Amino acid sequence: MGRSRVDNPVGGAGSGRPGAPPVSPPTLSTLGTDGLQSALAGEGVRLRVGPYRYAIRSPEPIVARGLALLYADFPLAPRDGFADFHVSFAPAGLRQRLRGQLDFMLDEHRPFGSVPRAQAYAFLEWGLNWCLSVTMNEYLKLHAAVVAKDGVALILPGLPGAGKSTLCAALALRGWRVLSDEHALIPPGRREVVPVYRPVSLKNDSIDIIRERGASALLGPLSRDTHKGSVAHLKADGHPDSHRPEPIAARFMVFPEYRAGAPLALRPKGRAESFLFAAHHSFNYSLMGEVGFEAMCHFVDGLDCFDLSYSALDAALERLDELVREVA
Repeated sequence: MGRSRVDNPVGGAGSGRPGAPPVSPPTLSTLGTDGLQSALAGEGVRLRVGPYRYAIRSPEPIVARGLALLYADFPLAPRDGFADFHVSFAPAGLRQRLRGQLDFMLDEHRPFGSVPRAQAYAFLEWGLNWCLSVTMNEYLKLHAAVVAKDGVALILPGLPGAGKSTLCAALALRGWRVLSDEHALIPPGRREVVPVYRPVSLKNDSIDIIRERGASALLGPLSRDTHKGSVAHLKADGHPDSHRPEPIAARFMVFPEYRAGAPLALRPKGRAESFLFAAHHSFNYSLMGEVGFEAMCHFVDGLDCFDLSYSALDAALERLDELVREVA
């Protein structure tokens, strides 16, 4: 199940004529409702997500609705071109069909058990994350959100329940660019992050917190009673550069922690402690061996690291804005 192809993250789509301006590829929205449903039920829809290509097939109407809303502005990949991940999401057999269950497939492999149709969209997003988490080791991969403002990238690692995704979503609605909600892709030997944007996953109370921030908060299908409770995803690619492929220089690593009633506090964090936390929550640090160690050392050594504790979301957002303004 290994994968070897990766696009040049600094390359752009061209017209094929020397000196001609870049030509933007068509987006998923150009398929229209009928075209999207037909493609998903047939050969599949091919999307460009950062440096990778996903080929997605599913006859489920909720999958089509979710993709139509959340991925409308994602570039389409050529139908006859290479895809890193061929995934499908449908009943694997008669038993699953009768029980109203679906199965996520990568190529011919079924890595998980069947799930209820009512949880379809949340599980599709988890499956797409899983594809990248367990393959593609040309980058050091940290379990972290990545956001950027004024050309400065900020890494947000976090434990479950720390508020990472809520903070990421709120920053997106504040005009920050989201590079990822889940994976910080770091080229070894560089202090840059490669964008691999997808919608931001929100759980339970965070869904209403973000929905109440205004009409610009577009949320996809709601999946209830999952192993993580209620789950919905935010369309957070409103920034003009959301789908640009070029790496962005990283400057800060901030470890957020939401604590009810806690005063706002942004405290410097030692690089050694930051290294250990980030390495422990990396998807492939140990797998990469010496290359991973050297990549992590080089990356963390060039960052300013902080612990952020907060209870008031707007106060935390203001402080992160200030942090970037101080160096911009």
